[in-house]
Amino acid sequence: MAFSLARLLQILQELPSPRRYLVAFSGGCDSTVLLHAMAALRGEHAAGLAAVHVNHGLQEDASAWAGHCEAVCRDLGVPFVRVDLALEVRQGESLEAAARNARYRALEAQMAGGDMLLTAHHQDDQAETLLLQLLRGSGPRGLAAMPLWSAFGPGFHGRPLLGFEHKQLQDHAAAEGLAWIDDASNRDMRHDRNFLRRQVLPLLRQRWPAMARTISRSAAHCAEAQGLIDEVAAADLKGLTAGGGTWLPLKGLAGLAPPRRGFVLRAWIRERGFPLPDSARLGRIQKEMLNAPRDRAPMVCWAGVEVRRYRDRLYLMSPLPRHDPAMVLDWDGRTALRLPSCPGVLRAEKGTGGIDPAKWSAGKIQVRFRRGGERCRPAGRGHGHSLKKLFQERGLPPWERDRLPLIYIDDQLAAVADLWVCEPFLAGKDAPGIELRFCRSGAPAAKNRP
Repeated sequence: MAFSLARLLQILQELPSPRRYLVAFSGGCDSTVLLHAMAALRGEHAAGLAAVHVNHGLQEDASAWAGHCEAVCRDLGVPFVRVDLALEVRQGESLEAAARNARYRALEAQMAGGDMLLTAHHQDDQAETLLLQLLRGSGPRGLAAMPLWSAFGPGFHGRPLLGFEHKQLQDHAAAEGLAWIDDASNRDMRHDRNFLRRQVLPLLRQRWPAMARTISRSAAHCAEAQGLIDEVAAADLKGLTAGGGTWLPLKGLAGLAPPRRGFVLRAWIRERGFPLPDSARLGRIQKEMLNAPRDRAPMVCWAGVEVRRYRDRLYLMSPLPRHDPAMVLDWDGRTALRLPSCPGVLRAEKGTGGIDPAKWSAGKIQVRFRRGGERCRPAGRGHGHSLKKLFQERGLPPWERDRLPLIYIDDQLAAVADLWVCEPFLAGKDAPGIELRFCRSGAPAAKNRP
């Protein structure tokens, strides 16, 4: 089916209705067709329209390209935003991946609630993505490639050109007399996608002319299969994380068949906003964590993530920062205190019970950390206990124990985070007091990524 404004309008009507369409405008042929078409359709919907050009600064002509994009938007009467990037490539990350990630972060930063980012991905892009994922050994989620739309940032990400081949878009651009940028880096065969696009796909298309369409259909089948997998994994995860999701019970996890167990682990990690591990690390989690003796504390880690085991639970967290047990923090007892190595925030609130407010307001308050030998007599206990014993009784993971804030008043231990208040600092029963709240920093905020 040839590209047309009428067909594009039909596709837009299948997407959520946004407050504003934000076109990612590179100036290439595909995004040029999309922007001109969206400008022509402004009278057919109530949403606003704007364009964003992300300048990676990787080519000599990058500034000229940005100028071209601004001129096109000026001629069309479309609000234009230019974002200049200073790319930082992390160790082990390709330049292509770094540019892509930075580009989407920049695009997301330009969005407001209810906006829909529109990108000009087409059917050939879909085929390239599926083949790349296949060559990387991806499962159904990777082979599902790109959906027509998805949640993204504060709004949505739509790909309304997925049903069209690149040639159809080129034919439309030529017929309309549109001018676009030809990026020479798209001919660089060192990039996998360019090699597929220029060497492999033309050869496949000679044998199978409808190749892009049929590969896209396979991607849709994989998306359906992944949807069913996600439903089963979500149900399994809900049964295992009735306590809140910060940990998984090993017994329940071990009771699942290995493939199902892997899906649950992926769902748990994704739900808490962490990047997924590769297959090798996922296998290590299942093998090392489930089979380790109860007194061992194995750990599997990858970039930005640690999975630890304590007793019969799996814990998922960001890597812990370095900790100095000799650190002493003065606290006014009123404002929130951010703790650098716990990590978390300590607050004091007026309530019932807790710490005697007279002693709280009159004493010198400091936050220290466990160094060994500390003792506390919590309410209802006949005598004092070492913190080591209290931590063991509570089942507190070892890596948290030395990082818990210990609150001292006039050099005496008054409370252990928000777990215990020590005598003689207890407020009277049902009497007004100071209640401590220690809010631990957990997983990173989950982000919807294209």
